[in-house]
Amino acid sequence: MTVTGIIAEFNPFHNGHKHLLAQTKGMKIVAMSGNFMQRGEPALIDKWTRAQMALAHGADLVVELPFLVSVQSADHFARGAVDLLHRLGIDTLAFGTEEVLDYQRFSAIYGEMAEQMEAFVQTLPDAMTYPQKTQKMWETFAGINFSGDTPNHILGLAYAKACAGKNIRLQPIQRIGAGFHSEEKVAIASATAIRKHLSDQSFVEKSVPSSDLILNSPQVSWNNYFQLLKYQILTNPDLTQVFQVNEELASRIRSAIRSVATVEDLVEKVATKRYTKARVRRLLTYILVNAVEKPLPEAVHILGFTDRGREHLKAVKKSVEIVARIGAEPWDALTQQADAIYQLGDGRIAEQTWGRVPLIRKYQCHCCGYYTLDEVPDGSYEICEVCFWEDDWQQRQKPAMRGGANTVSLIEARENFTVMGASERRMLPFVRKPKPSELSAFPSNLRS
Repeated sequence: MTVTGIIAEFNPFHNGHKHLLAQTKGMKIVAMSGNFMQRGEPALIDKWTRAQMALAHGADLVVELPFLVSVQSADHFARGAVDLLHRLGIDTLAFGTEEVLDYQRFSAIYGEMAEQMEAFVQTLPDAMTYPQKTQKMWETFAGINFSGDTPNHILGLAYAKACAGKNIRLQPIQRIGAGFHSEEKVAIASATAIRKHLSDQSFVEKSVPSSDLILNSPQVSWNNYFQLLKYQILTNPDLTQVFQVNEELASRIRSAIRSVATVEDLVEKVATKRYTKARVRRLLTYILVNAVEKPLPEAVHILGFTDRGREHLKAVKKSVEIVARIGAEPWDALTQQADAIYQLGDGRIAEQTWGRVPLIRKYQCHCCGYYTLDEVPDGSYEICEVCFWEDDWQQRQKPAMRGGANTVSLIEARENFTVMGASERRMLPFVRKPKPSELSAFPSNLRS
């Protein structure tokens, strides 16, 4: 069976991410950022809720990227994530991109000419940012033309570099819907648009699968952490001890902090042509968390899985150390430190580390798509309690509900759910799998 890896932030999980998961095959392993993002900002909602959304819409296994992988430049982010997924046995890496190109060829080029390509980057003037140098490298050695704002395309090239020399097939998937930074209110909206228009509940419900999870979760941004960041800057006698902060940036940050009211104001004052805004945000995240350089953890932290994901973990646990519950012994001290800081952003945020165990999603309701029910016999179709109350759905299904020893009507099933306790529901008969001739009576998401 194909084992597909996906590297993601899901900040938040939206219809475009659902499409990405739907386009991939086999066992789907998601390596997901924790509570801080690659571009240097706190996650809108916590990592456990985002993992739950991914599991509800196609992921089989969700593992956490350590803090010093999640909050890094594209190349370091890609390398750390690919290395983790490679250890978990993926044979395919799927990713969204603005332009589907021959990334496999780019990976082969880098595999053959890595030394020359990196040496070329070192010859470029210091006035260029690292992303600009990287683009120039790809233009020179692979003939790639960069035009417009294509962050997923650039990240795809970072994945191509990271997969060089590994037996991993690259599967680029055309990005659909709004652009990466678009703020348009469309059905397949960008994460940027969703974060901006959170107050528009109707829009969120249309653009976010499992929208109740995001609407009912504590939501944070840099605004929740500005005062704490300011305290960290003003009380730290030597900011250069923080990961990747040099003397020039330490001086610029310390000089600017007293005259700004928001993190974005601070970023504007500190950023230069040489130091991009994304890099400055990452440095501010390091300062917020008081990050120092540490080795990456050998173990893999599991956020959640389905039954199929659990079976895969059993197959790889002899070669990969798995952490399912963090107790007295830490998994990655820096990531746990970042989680503790993240929780300070809103008192309603649940415990992020201590004693948390992986989320488990077994079987999916084939009406609404949620993984909400207990185990049912192989080959059957289970329907969640909420869907029993949908009259329109019931009417459309009645022609397909006749006959079969292990078949009940939705009305009967609803009545059973009403009088039975949760533990008794495991014994219920469920709606049988439809015959090919009956498929036309089913909604499109039931036709499988």
